[in-house]
Amino acid sequence: MGTNPIGADKDAAEQLAAEAVYALRGSDEAGYERCLRLLTVRPNASGWEHLVDRTITARLQRDLTELWRRGWQPTDVVRMANRRFGAVHARLATDTIAAEMRTYATTTVDERWLEQLSALNAQVWWQDRGNHLQEWRHREGLDREAGIACVLEVLSMFAVLPRLEQLGPLPGTARRPPSGADARADGRGSPSKAAVNQRILVRVRALLSKAESTDYPAEAETFTAGAQALMARHSIDAAMLWAESGDAPDAPRGRRLGIDAPYETAKAMLVTVVAQANRCQAVWNKELGFSTVIGFPADLDAVELLHTSLLVQATTALVKSGTRAHGDGQSRTRAFRSAFLTSYAQRIGERLSAAAGEAVHQASAEPGHAGLLPVLAARDRAIEEAVDEMFGKTKKHRVAARYDMEGWMSGRAAADEARLQENRRIPGSR
Repeated sequence: MGTNPIGADKDAAEQLAAEAVYALRGSDEAGYERCLRLLTVRPNASGWEHLVDRTITARLQRDLTELWRRGWQPTDVVRMANRRFGAVHARLATDTIAAEMRTYATTTVDERWLEQLSALNAQVWWQDRGNHLQEWRHREGLDREAGIACVLEVLSMFAVLPRLEQLGPLPGTARRPPSGADARADGRGSPSKAAVNQRILVRVRALLSKAESTDYPAEAETFTAGAQALMARHSIDAAMLWAESGDAPDAPRGRRLGIDAPYETAKAMLVTVVAQANRCQAVWNKELGFSTVIGFPADLDAVELLHTSLLVQATTALVKSGTRAHGDGQSRTRAFRSAFLTSYAQRIGERLSAAAGEAVHQASAEPGHAGLLPVLAARDRAIEEAVDEMFGKTKKHRVAARYDMEGWMSGRAAADEARLQENRRIPGSR
């Protein structure tokens, strides 16, 4: 029987790609350069370039599917590509996600995944679905060799990413109502839970956006206090619904929040204190650059929105504080800013905890909410169990930050000026 030249070339392309990834992982520069050269061009091999593009594209999608099984989510993958290589690699990862996700029906993809895909703008933009890499290289201004090198680097990253905690159903396994069904009334004339959640989040985002953009502290305080009150009320209502429903509609889930350099320790501390104030727990993975927050859905929304807004406010205050130097002229700006953010996080945690306690006190005094405290205690136990299941006995470490007295005091002052209002009554409470 004769040999199949196309099949032989496909096998050769797959073998070269595998060897190139292995060489990258082993820092074998000479071996990697040889494979890259052969993948880029192969004399006397008709259709070689197109075959290589299809082969490595298929491998990208296969390896990405395996990452889903290892606990990674779309935002995690793109953030890691950007963290390790840069924006070009992140855009390639985004395109790979868009291509892989089109194989699933929308109703079988978790809502959080759809939100991430939308935020990443992960969509199939290229005209020829069988020739994505060529169009991608043209858009990025890369020659063929540079484009293939980028693909190989992303493949090498996929190969070494560790297993993470599974935070939700894999794509293809979720069970969601058809598009639009979750936004209709519940049959009794009342808006669905999803529709109520979305309306609240839209209002909260609008208030926080105004708080971040105004130059007047009093206005910003009012806007953020309103947003915090809305989320507090929403969380309490969700807790009571959870207790009253026989089928326990909510369960603790996880959400990963990116922690970017510089000053990762202080930023991770800010996530932790915001999570604690909102009845959640946070576990920081320093190496991979994110904190995983465990809690109930309404509380996770509050943590994400409040953390993002407070980080913007802290960064703005930090920039306004300028640079610092010792008496001999040597810079101490880094130590100052690290202490600033750490102190800011600590003080914000104190204020958020006080505000959360006041919200619970007001709500528990309302008619029909006499059982609120036992309900909250039960939810706390459920979160503890979820954390133990995901992470086991995670070791706790005290945050160690470089100490700068001026930075510490400045950060505490900035936290006191952050846009919170602890004694504001929750709108709608009696």
